[in-house]
Amino acid sequence: MNALQESMKMFTKVHTQETLEGDGLIVNRLFPISQRMNFDPFVLWDHFDVTSGHGFPDHPHRGFEAITYVLTGGIHHKDNLGNDAFVGEGGAQVFCAGSGIVHSEMPVEKVQNIGIQLWVNLPKNLKSINPSYQQILSEDLPTTRFDGGSCRTIVGEGSPIKLHTDITYQYVRLEQNKQYQIYINQGLNAIVYVLSGNIVLGDEALGVSESLLIKANEEQNLSILAKTNSEFMFCCGLPHHESIYQHGPYVD
Repeated sequence: MNALQESMKMFTKVHTQETLEGDGLIVNRLFPISQRMNFDPFVLWDHFDVTSGHGFPDHPHRGFEAITYVLTGGIHHKDNLGNDAFVGEGGAQVFCAGSGIVHSEMPVEKVQNIGIQLWVNLPKNLKSINPSYQQILSEDLPTTRFDGGSCRTIVGEGSPIKLHTDITYQYVRLEQNKQYQIYINQGLNAIVYVLSGNIVLGDEALGVSESLLIKANEEQNLSILAKTNSEFMFCCGLPHHESIYQHGPYVD
């Protein structure tokens, strides 16, 4: 498939790629990788699993906002702004790198520490804003329960997390043979990423660490069916439609 055909596709099934990161850790990376650098406005997606004694020591960033959502265990964040905070299962840590920040993220539990780190690009007119940090505990994030599952809103209606780019970001649990509806407004880019189990969305069957990238050229009302008990992440956002220069820890 050539680049033009790929760009015209509304639904693209993709897989993560094992990538070396931090102090010798392997993460499952959706992007950036050689064949897929970003998915505007999203510029990094890492599914990590780290144990005590490993992690992400001090390192710099600029030009984006990051959300670390903790699925299991806990993560300790420290930065050069003076923040020193721990967030456990179901909580999130959010920083705006802006003009520049130095931070570390280290697991503190002697268990598996599993989560998703998502980077969201800043529009060019906000690249030089001051950096900032938000800590959000699990009880601060709204959870909606429905027949056969639940949805925790990490970013979106009811969440205290505020970003400079308008996105919706959710963690969904779905029981076998149950369905969940997702709505995507025209013009948005969206990601469905499977954490556990098996789901079907349209004609696509997705398993663990598989994802569907959706370019909503028109409004979408999609049904997700769980073939087994499943967990997945859903996020969508409006592209900035600006050039993205992504190099290491910087997004300029």
